[in-house]
Amino acid sequence: MAQMTMIQAITDALRTELRNDPNVLVFGEDVGVNGGVFRATEGLQKEFGEDRVFDTPLAESGIGGLAVGLGLQGFRPVPEIQFFGFVYEVMDSINGQMARMRYRSGGRYNSPVTIRSPFGGGVHTPELHSDSLEALVTTQPGLKVVVPSTPYDAKGLLIAAIRDNDPVVFLEHLKLYRSFREEVPEEAYTIEIGKADVKREGKDLSLIAYGAMVHESLKAAEELEKEGYSVEVVDLRTISPLDVETIVASVEKTGRAVVVQEAQRQAGIAAHVIAEINERAILSLEAPVLRVAAPDTVYAFTQAENIWLPNYKDIIETAKKVLTF
Repeated sequence: MAQMTMIQAITDALRTELRNDPNVLVFGEDVGVNGGVFRATEGLQKEFGEDRVFDTPLAESGIGGLAVGLGLQGFRPVPEIQFFGFVYEVMDSINGQMARMRYRSGGRYNSPVTIRSPFGGGVHTPELHSDSLEALVTTQPGLKVVVPSTPYDAKGLLIAAIRDNDPVVFLEHLKLYRSFREEVPEEAYTIEIGKADVKREGKDLSLIAYGAMVHESLKAAEELEKEGYSVEVVDLRTISPLDVETIVASVEKTGRAVVVQEAQRQAGIAAHVIAEINERAILSLEAPVLRVAAPDTVYAFTQAENIWLPNYKDIIETAKKVLTF
């Protein structure tokens, strides 16, 4: 195995599938010669040529339309939306076309597109670049939405996404790109889309999170352990479809839960998770399920970003309310 950052694991997954399947195409703004703004595609155009890894105009709507058409012609497009804050320009292609293709055609056509896009805060980006807009695509039936939290998960889930015959939105948290390394197999492997992962076992409380908030939750769990609490951390990994079975099993074991998201509180993934828990495991609960989320405001400017974003201290504060209820 090799020690990889998340960005290296993503590049490795792309290289693996470009070699594995001649129908895989990688394209987007600056992904060719420059290797992408975060170098996720660095070296791929040189290795596979301009016909398979290529730059597009600065037009997300054009990128989306191209992906839809290529998918209909038997290719496996992997377009990059340079930042997910720019997704509004391509929403018709994603929600209006890709997600409906199989249903609309009665199963005659599908849309095997993997849309990669960075998102998330904590790195002091300009306005729009860090917005957490994942809820916009999780409400659309026909899409799978994946948010890895580790290099190992990123590679396995991205390969699985590219091989999937349905459209997958693959969101990569900016702060996790180069924040740590871990062992990642150099050969091809897949991780099942729609399957959560228990990152830490516990018996007193379930912390349920995704993306960068998994690491804030793990840090909170470590601090709470010093006070005698055993905290389980569940990494959703896929936020559509949710792995309700793993969520419910964890809550039935611990009897208490806090759901954590970086996005604003209103209409988020956390609310959906809590609804599923209440519908399926309410008799197992010893306390109300609470949320940790960002305020319901526009994403803060960089001067206030660290105050605005949820962190492990917020998780600990909320967890104690549930643990002592």
